[in-house]
Amino acid sequence: MDREPWPDARATGPQAPAETPDEAPADVRDEAPAGVRGDDGHDGSDLGPDKLTLAGRPGYGGLASDPRIPAWIGRVVAFAVVGAAVSIWAGWRVGVTLAALVAIGDVIYRSRTTSLIPASARITSAQRRSRRRLAVLRMNGYVTLNARAIPDTRHVIDHLVVGPAGVYALDSERWDRRLPVRTATGGQLYHGPFSQRDRLEHARWEASRASHLLGEAAKRAIEVRPAMVIYGPKIPWTVVSLQGVDVFSGRRLRKYLRRQARARRAARLDAQQISLIQEAADRALPPIAQ
Repeated sequence: MDREPWPDARATGPQAPAETPDEAPADVRDEAPAGVRGDDGHDGSDLGPDKLTLAGRPGYGGLASDPRIPAWIGRVVAFAVVGAAVSIWAGWRVGVTLAALVAIGDVIYRSRTTSLIPASARITSAQRRSRRRLAVLRMNGYVTLNARAIPDTRHVIDHLVVGPAGVYALDSERWDRRLPVRTATGGQLYHGPFSQRDRLEHARWEASRASHLLGEAAKRAIEVRPAMVIYGPKIPWTVVSLQGVDVFSGRRLRKYLRRQARARRAARLDAQQISLIQEAADRALPPIAQ
């Protein structure tokens, strides 16, 4: 998905390497107990572009990796078997004709029953995990609006959470567990040697757009707080605020919202306010078909 005006923040692979500044403690609210590990997982990043031949065309490796090739081979084999069986029984002309009709029918059927879902709208494993965790909070008054599009852009908010703790735009990420996650001077976030500055900027931009659109729909100021939920590698802190974005391990998601609600005890949203914001979100941030 094109992530204008920010770089693509939906890809799960690391960003381009940057110079590693001297590490310094960030704005960490709580230190996680030693020995606590993050959820296991592997990097879901796509491999780089296929190797090109000297003529500039994709090589055989790219052709073999195309997931559509096995499906088409299976169809061709099935059509050939049908045609051969009918040819033995009723002649080759009838067999070829029947095989062609079956192929045409299969193409028409699949074109009507298979919808193309943009990459930005596909549910990732990290998003599924966050959805399960957020669903448990319904009994505590939280409402979660998943996969909400930002109008006039191709960007999607993974989870817009509205509840007693306020309104949050959550970005679910799954990273390679083999690479460490650390902070550095200036509120920087690194996954191994790779800077995640663009991801933080994008999370903050999504929350800003959501706040503006919700405010227009509800005719009142609504603050949306950005947060990044990470699955895979060990996160050596409880919650850290980097450039205005709360970053923490996915397994701490429910505890994070409960602590936020306790911290906002005097300004907690009641059921009526939550309902009004949910209605405004339904008007301002349309759901993505999945």
